[in-house]
Amino acid sequence: MLRKICRPLAVLLTGLLAGTPAFANPFETTLENGLKVIVKEDRRAPSVVHMLWYGVGSMDEPEGVSGIAHMLEHMMFKGTEKVAPGEFNKRVAAVGGRDNAFTSRDYTAYFQQIPPEHLGEMMMLEADRMANLKITAELFEPEVEVVKEERRLRTDDNPRALVFEQLMATAFQAHPYRRPVIGWMPDIAAYTVEDAIDWHKRWYAPGNARLVVVGDVDHQQVFELAREHYGRIPASEITRARIAAEPPQRGPRHTVVKAPAELPHLALAWHVPTLRDVKNDREAYALEVLAAVLSGYDGARLPRRLVREDQVAVSASASYDGMGRGPALFSLSGTPAPGRTVAEVETALRAELERIRESGIGEDELKRVRTQTIAAQVYKRDSLMGQAMEIGYLESTGFSWRDDEAMLEGLRSVTADEVRAVAQRYFDDATLTRAELQPLPLENTASAAPSAALKH
Repeated sequence: MLRKICRPLAVLLTGLLAGTPAFANPFETTLENGLKVIVKEDRRAPSVVHMLWYGVGSMDEPEGVSGIAHMLEHMMFKGTEKVAPGEFNKRVAAVGGRDNAFTSRDYTAYFQQIPPEHLGEMMMLEADRMANLKITAELFEPEVEVVKEERRLRTDDNPRALVFEQLMATAFQAHPYRRPVIGWMPDIAAYTVEDAIDWHKRWYAPGNARLVVVGDVDHQQVFELAREHYGRIPASEITRARIAAEPPQRGPRHTVVKAPAELPHLALAWHVPTLRDVKNDREAYALEVLAAVLSGYDGARLPRRLVREDQVAVSASASYDGMGRGPALFSLSGTPAPGRTVAEVETALRAELERIRESGIGEDELKRVRTQTIAAQVYKRDSLMGQAMEIGYLESTGFSWRDDEAMLEGLRSVTADEVRAVAQRYFDDATLTRAELQPLPLENTASAAPSAALKH
């Protein structure tokens, strides 16, 4: 199962050209039970993507059951009264399709890509497990062990994943983004069948879902199929708990992770603005451009200077994702080259930010970022899955698929002065969280299974 979809700078929703009438492709309707249906007609290939996005992710979990959103994703493939465990995947494969699911901090989504003539069957299967999922102890308890092993492979045995997990747990003190999407191991071990049943009953309802269909279809026929299969499910009220706001950070934070690894690693993260108003939040667009200038292409500043020229690091990158339901971080990370130190990498990372603070960026860098953004937009239109992903992503993070052109224009219109301004404003130590991997000998892997993370 996929857990998270990463969205770099240039991966924005493909969509309408400027000036396209509001009634044009994509098409949208809402069923009487609250399910929003969005259809993008794209007849270039005899294929269709059917995606169901639920507006619930790990940030909605109460304390003590971290990762239950991801756990329920696993259970969604365990059958209903009509569909046996594992049969869902077999039926998709039998028609020449593929399917999967993923959970993030903000949403949970399920998809199938199949020939258009099988779209109704996919809707029937997906609607059935929305309304009639069967969760028993016999199916649930073995799957808990599967999720434990997934956590071991993806996080506990992955030093950089441990660093990221601990970075988030340190940077966020109140907001639920501090918890890992897959969950803490003690919480996973303590899951009960009732936890999963309650999660499904509370969140898996038409009014908390968005159906996205992209491909060789007629939108009116898709709307009718949706009414036939999903429209039968009764509406139910969704009550959201209050999400704790993150209080201001008032000084630097530092965390160390000790785990078997060949090389140390460093991550630096600062609290920065999140995109909320697509037309007026200029700083969010400037931060995206800043991240791209630092590491968004082969000749960007961090890989060019730290890796190729100075050879202080074997890898160096910048990251900013300002489109989420919760707060945002801007991060820099790097792995020292053999014989170099974490301190040297940190100095070099900070120096690149300082150069931009002092001297700004060149028009050539800005032009390259703009060109790549537009090029990615064109490439995205060649993928049905890419189009469906971006429609669902926007709809599930508080935006609309109609915002895509405004977002692209926001990036296109960023100026060099705006990039320099955010570099000057947001990167002091008062809002910095620093996470460092201190390697243990690789032969200690077995004895170090419960990895230790120290906070200061």
